[in-house]
Formats: sequence, structure tokens, C-alpha cells
Amino acid sequence: MRKTHNTSSGGPEIPDEGTTAPSSSAWSAAPDGGRPQGSVCTHTSMLTRPPDTGPSAVCPACVALGYDWVRLRRCTTCGTIGCCDSSRGQHAHAHYEATGHPIVFSLAHDESWAWCYVDEVFLIEV
Repeated sequence: MRKTHNTSSGGPEIPDEGTTAPSSSAWSAAPDGGRPQGSVCTHTSMLTRPPDTGPSAVCPACVALGYDWVRLRRCTTCGTIGCCDSSRGQHAHAHYEATGHPIVFSLAHDESWAWCYVDEVFLIEV
């Protein structure tokens, strides 16, 4: 079954994957009670803010397989959109494993953070 994720007007569209813009904000590791103090991400200089994709974003791999997804993530290196680790396909993580691209942004409208797979830290704008 094809999922259009929340409210979609018209058919879902796959956003242009090459439209990230440099971020003018600083990013740092979010405080995390389960990790030692001083956790850092060595990749924040590569961080770019993704364009607003609105409700039309989809996980193309899930669409092709007929899977539903929970949340979407966007690779900050190349713009590829994949589903989160709570989703059946775990395509964002698979993209990291295949490419080594370290950071993804959450595309959920109620979330504002990034995740570094390499350093295993949540990143927030400061």
C-alpha cells in the first residue's frame, strides 16, 4: 500500500534531491542523559539545512516496495530521502551504510534535529 504521509494534496512528489543550501547556524551535540558529557560530532562543518519538503515527501524505496513508513530523514550530503529506523525499511540507515554519508535531518514537521550516524549523537541548532 502506498503511503502519502499525513496530509498530501494531489499526488506525492519526490522532491529535488540536489537543493540543499549551506546552513548559517552553528550545530552542536544535544545533551543526552544516556551518553557521557562532552559528546561531539566531527561532521558539523558538513551540515546543510534541507529545503522545506512539506507533506509531499516520500521514501522512494518504501513506495517501490509498497511499505509504509513512520518518519522521514534527509541525507545532508546528497539529499536522499529515506525512512527512519522505526520504519520497516530503515532506508535512511541503509543509505548511510551504503554511502558513509554521516548526517541526516528529520523531516518530521514536529522535529528539528539532525543525527550523526558516525558519532551517534543528536544535533541541534545553537
